[in-house]
Amino acid sequence: MESKTPIQSTDLIEIAANFVNSTSRHIFLTGKAGTGKTTFLHNLAVATHKKHLIVAPTGIAALNAGGVTIHSQFLLPFGSFNPDEHAPYEPNSNARFYNAKELVRRHPLNSVRKQVLRDIDLLIIDEVSMLRADLLDAIDHRMRTARRNHRQAFGGVQLLLIGDLFQLPPIVKDHEWNVLRHHYPTPHFFSSQALRKEGYVFVELDKVFRQTDNSFIDILNNLRNNECTAQDIATLNSHYKPTIDKLEGVVTLTTHNYQANSINQKALEELPEKEFKFKAEVKSDFPEQLFPLPETLVLKKGAQIMFIKNDPEGRFFNGKLAKVIDISSDHIEVAMSGEDRELSVDKMQWDNVKYGVDDNKEITEEVAGTFSHYPIKLAWAITVHKSQGLTFDKAVIDVGQAFAPGQVYVALSRLRSLDGLILRTKINTSAISSDEKVIEFQKSRQEQGDLKQLLRTGQAVYLHDALHSTFNFEPIADQIDYVQRKVAGKMEFEDADLQNALPNVRQNVNSEFDNARKFRNQITNLLHSEGYEDLKVRVEKGSAYYLNFLYDMLYQILLHKEEAASFARSKTYVNAVAEVDQLIMRKISDLQKAQRLTKSVLSGKEIENGDEERRTRHAKRESFLSKIENHIRQNPRKGTTKTGKKRKTGTTKGKAQVGATYEETYQLIKDGLSVEQIAAKRSMAESTIEGHVAKGIAAGKVDVLKFLKPDEIDEITKAYQSTEEKSMSDVFASFKGKYSYGKLRMVQVLLQANE
Repeated sequence: MESKTPIQSTDLIEIAANFVNSTSRHIFLTGKAGTGKTTFLHNLAVATHKKHLIVAPTGIAALNAGGVTIHSQFLLPFGSFNPDEHAPYEPNSNARFYNAKELVRRHPLNSVRKQVLRDIDLLIIDEVSMLRADLLDAIDHRMRTARRNHRQAFGGVQLLLIGDLFQLPPIVKDHEWNVLRHHYPTPHFFSSQALRKEGYVFVELDKVFRQTDNSFIDILNNLRNNECTAQDIATLNSHYKPTIDKLEGVVTLTTHNYQANSINQKALEELPEKEFKFKAEVKSDFPEQLFPLPETLVLKKGAQIMFIKNDPEGRFFNGKLAKVIDISSDHIEVAMSGEDRELSVDKMQWDNVKYGVDDNKEITEEVAGTFSHYPIKLAWAITVHKSQGLTFDKAVIDVGQAFAPGQVYVALSRLRSLDGLILRTKINTSAISSDEKVIEFQKSRQEQGDLKQLLRTGQAVYLHDALHSTFNFEPIADQIDYVQRKVAGKMEFEDADLQNALPNVRQNVNSEFDNARKFRNQITNLLHSEGYEDLKVRVEKGSAYYLNFLYDMLYQILLHKEEAASFARSKTYVNAVAEVDQLIMRKISDLQKAQRLTKSVLSGKEIENGDEERRTRHAKRESFLSKIENHIRQNPRKGTTKTGKKRKTGTTKGKAQVGATYEETYQLIKDGLSVEQIAAKRSMAESTIEGHVAKGIAAGKVDVLKFLKPDEIDEITKAYQSTEEKSMSDVFASFKGKYSYGKLRMVQVLLQANE
């Protein structure tokens, strides 16, 4: 068998960047502590041509990554996500589960949030080891719904998942796992239903930059892989010291907050110096859970502190230790640990960033609030959790009470070498185990094949899909249909021009459907036949033609939006039209990018940012808005009412369509199709079709025996009748996932019909 040349570390970083920039594959980027994952993220965020969001599971992780929390960006309620949309909503239960229907019904996204999610190509999730599988599936549902793309996982957006699974795991309580285990083999993100169906590329950075001591690196690797030897433990425990004198410039790592707080408080109290208190300045929207350090900082001369932020000028970094040597009510001076250097500490600012959409319909980062404080905290001790990402030359490690897989590894891997290790408690072999499911998952990367070949295949698919998406105008038509059907409702504009504005744009889109479809077929044929020079010419000509087409459409939409906004009670309608505006602007951006993307992917070159293209479309938009402003000033629209609207004629007839979706399912059942076949045919979830079946059983239109055997009905019936107070979730849990919520609902409505 021919041996493969191992991919070098620098190649892996380049390959990971290429997977992000020139494929649409989801990527899990991992690596041992100190391999440069955080550096990769920060460099990529600046360099990538893709529009992206950065999110993380916790507030501190989000601040460090330069992004926002998952819950705030996707407006997710706190609790657990049940992937079965027919699971009952029980807000008062201890577990607080919610499903897809409840997300839409009780926690809807506003127009701006939807526009942000529709405009991105890439979603970056940092510290993914803490992300639960159910939360990732909730994100999947949000993305599909916001982008009106239920066919593709995450609505067609690429994921970059960054983290080390051997570090801190996701937190799942027992009563939550009692339900979730019926849907997920593990609570880790890689067990997400959406991710398992879609697949991903596994890239592991293997060059450790933090440690250079090979024997220490070997011990850390053995800890990760549950292969720690007796000699490894003996080597570590040789650094145990039963009594530890006070050490200058050394931090203690503990497993629990109360331990770190106790050590810090005791050490501070022992200092005979005067105490000074410094309070943070918090402006606007900066929630307490995002505070990077306590709002009130208590210090004395002689206190050991740690910087918790990188200095732009390079004078200190996150994790650098120092000692307070001079202090007053408005001044803090420190001596840097291990250096003959003193520094006057200035306050620094943290921004609470929120993603929005600017006037040009581009994603923008908005500072919602700020937190200003001295970037230091007491650091005789910190928790293992808060030490993630930090590096120490020397540390006292106290992990005798390690309670989670990976804690011992995280603590030890903060050190540069074994020479800096001091153990307050001996390493207990029972506390060093890594999660077996994680180890099994890590080994799966060996089955994915050669990364370079996967990259080449991924690039070909990406170019095909990107060009097909660029020259597909159906999403614009769908949004116009949504505005006319759902938002406009039973009212219409009195003015004939306003009344016909959207239908006219819709008709223009319709007129290009056939041409665009033929053009996409030409692209496919040229790619398959490797007619790359002809492809470049076709893309150039097609882009030029459709740019003119879209700019004409953009002017019509902007004019309609501004004219509609002049009437009262038009906000909801105008916001919906603004989403059409945003889709057109995004399509213009894609068309501008099509030539550049095609040439770069075919030549294997980096895809550059389109700054000049951005300036061109923004200038064009500004000229349109200026022209429209003058037009409206000279030709104002008027109506007999403040809203400028009247009731549509014949609106009551629409009610005849209610229930049509159920009737379509009932007909397919009569045709002999199964739930799975109907779901595939109608592009719906199987759980949705099971809900239709239950409704049909209740209405007497569907025979339950087509979906459940008599003994299954009897078994479920007995479970319901075992106690009058038993809820559907209790019945579901008692069967341990044997029956879906949809099937339980079928029997429930059958019992109700027979009462």
